[in-house]
This record gives sequence, C-alpha cells and structure tokens, in this order.
Amino acid sequence: MLKPDYESISPDLGHSYKYGYFDTNQPNNNKLKWHYHPELELVYINSGVGKRQVGTHLSNYNDGDLVLIGPYLPHTGFTKGFDEGQKEVVIQFNQGIFNDAFQNFEELKIINQLLELSKKGIVFNGSIKDDIGIRMEGLQYESHVDSFLTFIKILYDLATHKEKQILNAEGYAFISSPMENKRLKVIFNYIRDNFMEQIALDDIADKVYMTPQSFCRFFKKSTNKTFTAFLNEYRVNHATKLLVETEDDIKSICFECGFNNLSNFFRNFKRITNLTPNAYRDQILSDMNL
Repeated sequence: MLKPDYESISPDLGHSYKYGYFDTNQPNNNKLKWHYHPELELVYINSGVGKRQVGTHLSNYNDGDLVLIGPYLPHTGFTKGFDEGQKEVVIQFNQGIFNDAFQNFEELKIINQLLELSKKGIVFNGSIKDDIGIRMEGLQYESHVDSFLTFIKILYDLATHKEKQILNAEGYAFISSPMENKRLKVIFNYIRDNFMEQIALDDIADKVYMTPQSFCRFFKKSTNKTFTAFLNEYRVNHATKLLVETEDDIKSICFECGFNNLSNFFRNFKRITNLTPNAYRDQILSDMNL
C-alpha cells in the first residue's frame, strides 16, 4: 500500500530546527507537489506573487508571504520559480522539542497557543512580515545559542501579532488511513495538473478506483466541499493570479483557467471573491501601486 508524499526532515547539525534559504541560484525544487510532514514549517517569501494551497485553503499572495503551517497539514510549495531578487527562507521544527519549556515557563505559554493554531495554517500580514523575514534570514549567521534565542523570539512575536489570517477556519482533519491519504494526494495532484481542461467526474473518480457517487461522498467528507465547488475555487484562484501577473484579456483568462463560458466564469468569480474580474484586477493593481 503506497503512502502519500511524506517529507522526512532532520534538524541541522547543532540546531533544533532545519533551515533553508532559496533564491535564483538555489531554487527550492522538491516541494512542488502535495506533501506533509510532522514538523511545523515557517515560510517567508520577500516579494513577488504566488499560490497558497494549505489544507483545503486556496489563495494567492501578491507581495511576498509569511505563513506558518502546522504538523501533518498537507500543502504544496509556494514558489515554483524565482524572479531576480526574490528569496524564500524556510524553518522546519518539531513541536515536541519545546513542550517542556512552553509548559513550565509562563512567558512562553502563548507560543503553545500559536503552535496549536498553526494546525489550521496561518498567514501573517502587516509590517511584521518583512521584520520576521529579515530575522529568519539572519539565523544562518548567528551562533547556535543566539540563533535559538532569536528563533524563540520570532515565535513569540508571531504569537502576539494581531494581524493573522486562519487559512482553514473549519480545521483540516488529516486522514489517518494511508489509503485515504493516497487518494487525496492523487486527487489534488490531478486537479493541479489538469484544472485548465474539463475534468469529468467519471475520469477523476477512476483515478482513485472509486465510483462517481463514492468519490463525491469521500471528497465532501475529506474537504467539507463538493468536488465542483473545490475545482471552481481552484480555477478562480488561478484566474486571480493571471489577472495580477499578466495583461491577458478576461476572455482569455476565463478559458485558460478551465471555464467553458464567460457567464460561468463571472458567476463563480463573483461568488468567491465578491468582485468581478475587472474590478479585482483594478483593485489589486491599485493597492500594489500605493
């Protein structure tokens, strides 16, 4: 029985966490597919646009990102490629190494709350994003003890920061059955690779050896969304990215995202974003030019 993509992580020598730094010269090539790991993951991206797929949450970032992903919370990579000057810093660590300290030190208990909340995925907004990013990048230049103290302060500042967005408000129950995990991995990877085309329910159900009826029940139970709703959300999420990154006209974007007609595209886009595609493009570009 095959298991889902599992990332095995070992702390760096002399540290309680694993540190990663990526840019145009050192691309992060191994996290593009749907995967999970027992460790928490703090990711900082200094600039640029990209996608978030964390649990069942789909969204874009437009000016870099700072996100904390809890243990066993499935996700895909945040950067498929790097523009000049763009960089990504990743810290991965096991919650268990801090349990005793967080329970016994009153000053650190708030960090425990942050780590529990991370199981739903958290995005941090506001000026703290770049401040935390600079400190994360600087960890590689600090001594072992100093880097650990900086790391603790980073977690404390994130825990007390007010501008947080919970990515999976209803939570994400990681399925314990290896077979069910394998099915979800196959489904999400298939959607990612084929959402620009029409996906027949029979075809995707067949990929995981289920009848369409059983597939629909399984998907709704696993994600709290119907397959059609999730697929449309994925397509709209990609459309928002194209509206920001390209000058393509609305009709071209509609069909590039897998919608078969403009009215269906406009209806789903408005339902999910509360804006028309044109209004969304105008608003985001206006915000980026402030």
